[in-house]
Amino acid sequence: MAVVIAVANQKGGVGKSTTAVNLAAALGKRGKKVLCIDSDAQGNLTSGFGIKKKSLEFTVYDALLGRKTLSDVIIPTDFKNVSIVPATSDLAGADIELIELENRQSRLKMQILTVKADFDYIFIDCPPSLSLLTVNALCASDTVIIPLQCEFHALEGLSQLVESIKLVKLRFNPNIDIEGILFTMYDGRLQLTHQVVNEVKKHFPTKTFETIIPRNVRLSEAPSYGMPCVYYDKNSKGAQSYESLADEIAANHKPRKILSA
Repeated sequence: MAVVIAVANQKGGVGKSTTAVNLAAALGKRGKKVLCIDSDAQGNLTSGFGIKKKSLEFTVYDALLGRKTLSDVIIPTDFKNVSIVPATSDLAGADIELIELENRQSRLKMQILTVKADFDYIFIDCPPSLSLLTVNALCASDTVIIPLQCEFHALEGLSQLVESIKLVKLRFNPNIDIEGILFTMYDGRLQLTHQVVNEVKKHFPTKTFETIIPRNVRLSEAPSYGMPCVYYDKNSKGAQSYESLADEIAANHKPRKILSA
């Protein structure tokens, strides 16, 4: 059964889609079957894999509203072992439409349960808000990766997100946990960067990844070519850091040994 991992932060521009794209691609290269679910109307995860949005007949929007099953809207990518449930701007109004539906907070979870056995990992790229779409992702997930840009205001947003995860855990998904806080856009020359890292590690000593994602030109360029950076320039610092993160994720979720009687 797949491990379902949400990539969430209500702040935009912190590297959520970049993290989901590159983690999925890196794990796919290792032979793992990976599904990515784009739950953001901006569709950055979709375009990050080179999917042309105008050519899409069905998206995650259709699955959330029950018009299609998740299997109906899964499409392959050009990258080894990685499939995607794409998103377009149609998703922008989904929060309002979901409010009127039964089980509105768990519709994505119910869809994922139908395909969970077919994959090793499922990554959900969340929108930059604590919306009903994000709640759906958290309800469906086993763990959450929190990309955190190394700047002062990030700390404020982190505490809000952690409280939201606690609320979801209390009300809807008792098994959810924080996979790890991922420092992104790291610039070691700035004193503020070190201050943010130290502050987060002080409050979450066991919930920060060892891997830190640096500011890297190749990471910024790769989406414009519709490629994960681990394919676009595998020797770049950005790509190597996501390969390292994939190793951490794989180590956290080693298959359990089945003991013979």
